Amino acid sequence: MTINSYLTNLANQAVLRDDEKAGVQRSITTLQTRLADHFGAQVSRHFVFGSYSRGTILPRSMDPQSDVDYMVIFSDSGLQPQSYLDRLRRFAERRYARSEVALSHPTVVLELNHIRFELVPAIQSWWGGLQIPAKGSGYQSWQDTDPKDFNDKLSSANQANGNVIKPLVRVLKYWNAKAGYPFESYAMEQQIAGHGYGFFGLLTSRQIGDYFFQIVDALDAGLFAPQWKRDAVARLKQLTAQARALERAGQTAQAEAVIAKLMPPVGGLFGR
Repeated sequence: MTINSYLTNLANQAVLRDDEKAGVQRSITTLQTRLADHFGAQVSRHFVFGSYSRGTILPRSMDPQSDVDYMVIFSDSGLQPQSYLDRLRRFAERRYARSEVALSHPTVVLELNHIRFELVPAIQSWWGGLQIPAKGSGYQSWQDTDPKDFNDKLSSANQANGNVIKPLVRVLKYWNAKAGYPFESYAMEQQIAGHGYGFFGLLTSRQIGDYFFQIVDALDAGLFAPQWKRDAVARLKQLTAQARALERAGQTAQAEAVIAKLMPPVGGLFGR
């Protein structure tokens, strides 16, 4: 098996299976109904956004922190973020009394048995855009957001690159989870989608392996990142370079084994 075929198989595993997706969708439908019953006219709109809407969410077997982002837009807009977070927290505690509820990264986290929701309060600004609580502000200020803007950018990048970008995102998110999350998931998706992929010399390859090599070369934890994050990225680069050299030398099985150290097969599902 080549590195490309290994990564292709891995990307194919990194999607929600029908039963898991059906369970998540039932939970979304229930959440929608309970939000409408609880808030009524206090909420103007609410909807799924983030990785679930982009098709880059991972199964929980590959990412224990996998979640569904859900935006709740309140009709009134004169309060500070904490007030709306408190409303969502009270909603979750009342309507999901047996589930774990917590505040995290200006969201309300609702932990169910099979999926976690991140409930994000939002208001509509006077110019018509949306605003969500600003990170690091102590829930005291708002920041502008367009929850569908990146979806369009990712879809465009995916189409322009032979539908390889979304599978590549899923593969790298799996590595990120196995490495202890050295990157914030959304930021990494942005970097993968925004990278300028070349034509690989004289080739016009649209194989995930070629894209994987390029983006791994480009990944950077940042100068001020904690040492463990820089070590995780350094290990990724080192083992990827080792695997690439082995494959070029015709040692495909050894190359695959090196990649598997970074991203092991899930549940023996590769048909060996």
